[in-house]
Amino acid sequence: MKNELQVAVLMGSESDREVMEVCLEELGKLSLKGELRVSSAHRQPKATVEYIEEALERGAKVFIAGAGMSAALPGFIASLTTKPVIGVPIASGLPGGIDAILSIVQMPPGVPVAAVAVGKAGARNAAIIAAEIIALSDEAVARRLEEIRGEWDRK
Repeated sequence: MKNELQVAVLMGSESDREVMEVCLEELGKLSLKGELRVSSAHRQPKATVEYIEEALERGAKVFIAGAGMSAALPGFIASLTTKPVIGVPIASGLPGGIDAILSIVQMPPGVPVAAVAVGKAGARNAAIIAAEIIALSDEAVARRLEEIRGEWDRK
């Protein structure tokens, strides 16, 4: 399918948009089809479940979830799918986002969530990791990653 979704990017609150748009921009640079959705594990659990199911039907291969404070969204998504989930901690509670970091990395066995750095750097790296995962079975994405890596090396 040409228009299938490759990476579903979620954020727990509209206030996370500035950070998570960096993720979407990086996906675009990597020529990956992604979309950004606000969906709270706490305030909209049913709508979040429905979106995850829909995203899977549309071909989502990787989920990226940005969240602050209790950062429940990445783990909630991981409980709904066996597709890779990457959590982006967002500093909105304790200094440095330590509460979000701890929430994301302390998942129970069998419900893994990969974690990246806090904030915009983490959002960018989450997109790159998603591309690396997809590149395992997609030569075009692998080539684009090589091209991008070459551009980073020249900076």
